[in-house]
Amino acid sequence: MSTLLTASELVAAYSTGEISPVEATEAALRSIEERDRECNAFCLVDPEVAREGAKASEVRWREGNPIGSLDGVPTSIKDMFLTQGWPTLRGSTCIDPDQPWEVDSPVTARLRENGLVLLGKTTTPELAWKGVTDNPLTGVTRNPWNPAKTPGGSSGGSAAAVAAGMGELSVGTDGGGSVRIPASFCGIVGLKPTYGRIPLWPASPFGALSHAGPMARSVSDVALLLDVLALPDHRDPNALEPPAGAYREAVRRDVRGLFAAFSPTLGWASVDPEVRRIVTSAVAALDEAGLRVEETDPGFADPREAFDVLWSTGAAQWLDTFPPGSEAKVDPGLRRVWEKGKTYSAADYLAANAERASLGILMGEFHTRFDVLITPTVAVAPFEAGFEVPPGSGMSGWPDWTPFTYPFNMTQQPAISVPAGMTADGLPVGLQIVGPRHSDDLVLAVARLVEEVRPWPTDRPAGR
Repeated sequence: MSTLLTASELVAAYSTGEISPVEATEAALRSIEERDRECNAFCLVDPEVAREGAKASEVRWREGNPIGSLDGVPTSIKDMFLTQGWPTLRGSTCIDPDQPWEVDSPVTARLRENGLVLLGKTTTPELAWKGVTDNPLTGVTRNPWNPAKTPGGSSGGSAAAVAAGMGELSVGTDGGGSVRIPASFCGIVGLKPTYGRIPLWPASPFGALSHAGPMARSVSDVALLLDVLALPDHRDPNALEPPAGAYREAVRRDVRGLFAAFSPTLGWASVDPEVRRIVTSAVAALDEAGLRVEETDPGFADPREAFDVLWSTGAAQWLDTFPPGSEAKVDPGLRRVWEKGKTYSAADYLAANAERASLGILMGEFHTRFDVLITPTVAVAPFEAGFEVPPGSGMSGWPDWTPFTYPFNMTQQPAISVPAGMTADGLPVGLQIVGPRHSDDLVLAVARLVEEVRPWPTDRPAGR
């Protein structure tokens, strides 16, 4: 069978008996065998576990008793989530794989409880610290549209896997854009929901910046997966109450007539002209379709300095728990972040948190006038793999080319990346939709309208 089907199409075929979960899982495993030598999206694949899960799902579907709306769908998870029976090494050579791995994170537990088939774990930069995906443990992950290019990060393995047909779904983490950046670069859909919407445990050292997010090839699939992941878990004290309704229904909402602000630069960001042209064209199509679009900026300055304080102090706190000698083994860029984080005081951290709160208040007021904010997802097109910044750009770090993502980790708002078009070189460009806190349903519905006005190719990237 083909691996081009969406998760929604797969479960529809399961219900009629046209396709079985075993067939879908075998197709995904074949795709991994064929494509992952090129992409390096997986750090662990477990065919035995996947086949056992698929067989159990096949029985449930045959008996007319699936245990969830995504029962039997082949899925991967980023190697940041604890997974019973599999090591969680987070791209690091400093974590001992030979220890008991006896607990599931909330994300992993919800996937199992709802019958999804776990294929394996996807790659991440060490501790998910940057916007591209390479690490000392598994090397460089590559973009399935062009393996010379980066898939982005830090959930780059998840995005590459979904884009290449190596499983229909994946779950990533996003502390500064790490679901949305690779979704944009790989031509898939990636949602960072409202903070607390998806329970996390153990608590991230990056604190209130950190989210988990569903990744898929369609907005409807992301909504279905969010319905699974948004269920409560007592281990996260910041988890929100259960959603009032099903996201798979909310995604169908008619958003024509709502007010959208389009900010191509946020008032201060430098954006590649081709990226800006592609996103502007998609926004014009949204306006023609009935979304009432006004080009305007939200009115805040670059919060990069405050973000750097929050990000680097979190990294330093985490790395300080690593075994002696880890300084010489971690990614050199991560080591610099570690060292920088140690230079900040408690007063610096509190001041950065105060700026984060002020930014949230400003965006709250902005959304009394505009239902959503639309921006490019990333300021550049996918660039050469193995580099933190585009070679020759003069940039100093990954936040230089991701000005549209990290501000909305600070505000804890839902933000989604959906494909907007392709560059002349055949590389994907994403459009970002940001909504008020707790408006995950609205963000999904507007993203669905983008799909309607900018249909995405149904064929998967073949690589080069």
